[in-house]
Formats: sequence, C-alpha cells, structure tokens
Amino acid sequence: MTPAQRRRQRTPIIPDSVLGMISFIAIELMMFAGLISAFMIVKGAAPGGVWPPPGQPRLPVEETLLNTIALLASGGTLYWAERSFRKAAAKANWPLLITLLLGVFFVGAQGREWVDLLAQGLTIQSSAYGGFFYLIVGMHGLHAICAGLALLWAYATLRRGNLSASGFWAVQIFWYFVVGLWPVLYWLVYL
Repeated sequence: MTPAQRRRQRTPIIPDSVLGMISFIAIELMMFAGLISAFMIVKGAAPGGVWPPPGQPRLPVEETLLNTIALLASGGTLYWAERSFRKAAAKANWPLLITLLLGVFFVGAQGREWVDLLAQGLTIQSSAYGGFFYLIVGMHGLHAICAGLALLWAYATLRRGNLSASGFWAVQIFWYFVVGLWPVLYWLVYL
C-alpha cells in the first residue's frame, strides 16, 4: 500500500462537519466578544454612571428569565436526545422534538418582547442602550433561529432514519453555543 493510499484510508479525528462548526463557533465567539466589549465600554462611560439612560424603557427581566429557563432546559433535552441517539437513533425523536419546541418558544417569546419594547419606544435609534440591546440580542436571536433550523433539519433527517452521528454532533455544537451564550448576554444586558 502506498503512502497516498494510507492517507485516504485514515479516519479523521474530527469529522469535517464538526470541525467546520467548531471553526464557525470560534469566529462567532470573537464577534460576540467584540459586541460585548463595546457595550461594556459604553455602559461604563454612561453620564453619572446611570444605565440604562433615563427615559428609556426597562428590559423585562422577569419575563426573559422564563425564556432563559426554557432555553437552558432545551440544552438538557438535547443532551437527553444525544444519549438516546447513542443507544438507538429512533429513541432520540421525542427529546429532539422537545428541544426544538423549547427553542421555538424561546425565539417566539423574545420576538414578543421586542414588539413590546418597540411599542414602549425602545428602538435601535432611541439611544446607545436600544442600539446595543437590539444588536446584541438580535444577533443572538438570529443564531437561535439558524440553530433552530439546524435542529429542525436534524429532527427531519432522524425521522427519515438518515441522521449521521457527525451531522447530529455538529447541530448539537451549534445549539449548545446558542444555549451557553444566552446566560452571559442575559446577565450583561438585562441585569
């Protein structure tokens, strides 16, 4: 066997889909680190140390806590789905569906929150407070929607009996990124 044939026969340590997702998440972490840094600098320089600025609506901390709990629970149900998938792929259907529904609840509740805040006058142009809120939380929301679509793909593929372990692993990484980032954003932006 030639060296070229041996290289072609090697199994990668990390599947390509997983490596691609890890690379994507690393880039996204840098983007969120930049947004959070800019937010913290502006917040720290607020006149008189008053944040949020006077006259701006307050963020719905308690309602968003419920959304946060739902999102964190989805991380638990995704873990349950992964454990079930290892035993028998079909056993992951139910926990993966629950994960997807919790994700839909989170995105829907956040959307309702935005509508309420816009009605109260908090816009992306109303202040740096509004601008950073919509930029940071909006970017997270966009990631939650995309990761939710990835979950939907995984669920549909699993139902057809074609979900590969590496494809499921890549989707899990994306969803865990969304779940893990949110408590940090909730703490920094809402509290």
